[in-house]
Amino acid sequence: MSNMPSDVSESRIFKNEEILSAEYLPDILPFRENQIQALANNLLPASKGRKPQNTFIFGSPGIGKTASIKFAFREFEEYSGIKTIYLNCWDYNTAISVLSKITLEMGLFVQRRGLGKDEIVEKFIESCKKNGKGIVVCLDEVDQLVYKDPNALYDLLRINQYVDNPFGLVFISNNPNVFMDVEPRIKSSLNVEEIEFKPYTLDEMKKILEERVKLAFRSVEQGVILICANHALENGGDVRIGLQCLQKAGRVAENENSDRLKVEHVKKVLFQVKKVKPEILKEKIDEDEKKILEVLGNRRDILSADLYREYSSKIPNPISDKVFRKHINHLAEVGLITVRERKRGIKGRANSISKA
Repeated sequence: MSNMPSDVSESRIFKNEEILSAEYLPDILPFRENQIQALANNLLPASKGRKPQNTFIFGSPGIGKTASIKFAFREFEEYSGIKTIYLNCWDYNTAISVLSKITLEMGLFVQRRGLGKDEIVEKFIESCKKNGKGIVVCLDEVDQLVYKDPNALYDLLRINQYVDNPFGLVFISNNPNVFMDVEPRIKSSLNVEEIEFKPYTLDEMKKILEERVKLAFRSVEQGVILICANHALENGGDVRIGLQCLQKAGRVAENENSDRLKVEHVKKVLFQVKKVKPEILKEKIDEDEKKILEVLGNRRDILSADLYREYSSKIPNPISDKVFRKHINHLAEVGLITVRERKRGIKGRANSISKA
């Protein structure tokens, strides 16, 4: 035992590995100050007893949309007394689940099963009266709510009719056209102000990673940040890619008992770090969609009708052609497959499907 180091948990590479987590929220979000200010202006009326401006935030994955809303919510909870609630619609994709979660966050217990929507609305109204604060709810990945339960939006947009508390909504999506096909009654009630998030430039990506590196590592060789930033830009401009490169390379350096993170360590992990979104989504889509992806495999350009025939022959109790098409549209929307329209002579057009 005498040969053991005095602190086995001390790392020669990492100062604080948690800083590289996608969930870590920095004290400052560089290059998103304008968007955060616009969002803050929209939330501000709620702190003065008035209805806040509903807001729609959109832009590609991994460019600070969720981090910005969480940052703004954190500041508002602390300084203005507004109750802020963040929900991801992959986890809450029906009116009942959204309203139940909001009511729970407001401090009133809601049983998980058995209550109808009207009963939950009543409980929500009761929780608002008890709480008395302005409320702002963020629905991240709102596409999933629109897809699973489009009427949920209508229910949420009507809440101001039932409660005296100022109530506002913030929607987040990668898709700028997510509300294009919703019912006219929902469209007319949305009244959203749009805030677009543009992708980071290489210089911005480098500076974002640089700030994390200062806090996360003890010593880093020159060139490490540039390689990670480049790799992130080549994979859709997602900051999480850069962070993953740094974290995995740091662990390689640690295993090699190196005294600093070097370019050679990063080069060893680049091939492992791919687009974040598809891997996350594969876990979250429903079982029917997982089976469709399984049958599709890595093939490119298979006709939709042929894929459905193959799916039907391989899967016991297959879904109908109509439901299959709905799932295909959803898989395309979330970016797991690519659908192209092909001309087929006198037969007209058909859709060709490839793995994204």
